[in-house]
Amino acid sequence: MKFFSVAGLAGACLLIAAPAFAAVAVSAEIAQAHSHATFAAKAGTIDAVHMHMHHSLNCLVGPKGEGFDASQMNPCASAGNGAITDETDAAKKAKLESAKADLMKGLTETDLKTAQATANSAAMTIASVQ
Repeated sequence: MKFFSVAGLAGACLLIAAPAFAAVAVSAEIAQAHSHATFAAKAGTIDAVHMHMHHSLNCLVGPKGEGFDASQMNPCASAGNGAITDETDAAKKAKLESAKADLMKGLTETDLKTAQATANSAAMTIASVQ
């Protein structure tokens, strides 16, 4: 009987810890997405802006999300399934979706200043979620 009670206690601990871990994972994903959007806004070439936009976008959408680019680095590879997927607060999720739209638009821009401004907009939106 002790085995079952210990196993039950361990299972209960995992159930309690899972939401806490998820909150940490989404916080890490949001922080990384913000950092890379900020890097993009300050980058000196259009290629560097686009590279950091991809990194930020990969953190927001995760490997199964729209806009994920497996050929680009995913700074959040071990953090979760993407901030948009992992976020449970609807208002925060909507802001992250808005940042995603900015980043996807920015990836099509060829003018450095315009792309930097779009990255900055995404960074400010992501920061409002942190």
